[in-house]
Amino acid sequence: MKLSITPAKRLLGKAEIPGDKSISHRCIILGAIANGETHLSRFLMSNDCISTLKAFRQMGVNISVPGPDKVVIKGAGLNGLKPPSSPIDAGNSGTTARLLAGLLAGQSFDSVITGDASLQKRPMDRIVAPLKKMGADISAGTCARYLPLIIKGSTLEGIDYHMPVASAQVKSALILATLYAKSPSCIHQPAVCRNHTELLLQAFGGRIETQGNTITAYPARHLYGQNIKIPGDISSAAFLMTAGLLVPNSMLVLKEVGLNPTRTGILDVFHQMGADISVENLSNSGGEITGDIIVKTSYLKGTVISGGLIPRLIDEIPIIALAATQAEGTTVIRDAQELKVKETNRINTVVSLLSRLGADIEGTDDGMIIHGPTPLTGDTLDSFGDHRLAMTAAVAGLIARGGTTINGWEWADISFPGFYETLKKLQC
Repeated sequence: MKLSITPAKRLLGKAEIPGDKSISHRCIILGAIANGETHLSRFLMSNDCISTLKAFRQMGVNISVPGPDKVVIKGAGLNGLKPPSSPIDAGNSGTTARLLAGLLAGQSFDSVITGDASLQKRPMDRIVAPLKKMGADISAGTCARYLPLIIKGSTLEGIDYHMPVASAQVKSALILATLYAKSPSCIHQPAVCRNHTELLLQAFGGRIETQGNTITAYPARHLYGQNIKIPGDISSAAFLMTAGLLVPNSMLVLKEVGLNPTRTGILDVFHQMGADISVENLSNSGGEITGDIIVKTSYLKGTVISGGLIPRLIDEIPIIALAATQAEGTTVIRDAQELKVKETNRINTVVSLLSRLGADIEGTDDGMIIHGPTPLTGDTLDSFGDHRLAMTAAVAGLIARGGTTINGWEWADISFPGFYETLKKLQC
């Protein structure tokens, strides 16, 4: 499907950001294996999160949807899941596939996890290897790296594991597997990455300890249902934030956005670049900090983004790259090899997309180099089946001369249903 975007004169107003995708996934998982009911509000009704919801329905968990962003889970208890009668389809969701692999490795039944054509190209060996060290009987498809995953229920032992890459999905899979293990697991991160699993597990009554970059996860006897209002997703807010910075004479208020310190790297980078961004109305829900983000059009300057900052903004790099095309000077992004194994190879696809608009950008082995400011000219762009590329293309269209056409714009629904309608409402 195609969508046309024309330049915006100004963006003004308040916007509600959809619930955090990472937290929505994890609330379903923990609510399903808890005792009692879990009530979720501001749940992200995106394709990815619905894949997780459907997976647990497939395993006998009673999950109802009484409102557009409300979910009620009648927990089955830690050992109450039922064998799925057919393979679990994770759709396009790497989070669903990888976290469920950890959870299912310690069950008393066998299961199979598959996904769509795109997900079947994303590596699974990063979770298969450590789960096998815990005693999991798990095998992958082609080259032992890809879906489908065939999992036979096994008895697990805790693991002492040094993660080669800072990955929230890997550590979450190991934490979930450890809930069913005979002994604790010690997980060492090379850098701190998003800690939603740790915070939520504590909220549901699990035991987990963090000291520096090391996490100690413990087996569980019981978890307990919770009432949770899910924060707005800062990875989704990033696109409106950037639009507010780049479109002339703009001011936006992004309401109740999650401000977990493991996720706010984009705020740090934009402040380094000179952005006029502030935060108000701080509050706390389920261990997660939320607040309103106020954004005003800003003069930006280039910066260097590397090291421990990368895991805190890995999903926001496509839109940061767009901002860098309008910044004075050179922006260098490095240590971001993880971009290669996202929904697309985001080093290649971001460079391709922005180059087509006239950006001065080159890819490197672990990131990209962007020279600015460069005026952009509208063109026909491909989303490459990647939700973050679809939204980056739309924001680029707001500042590019002439019209911009996006092929595959509907992929934005993966993480931000109604994104384009929200953009239209803010234009004046």
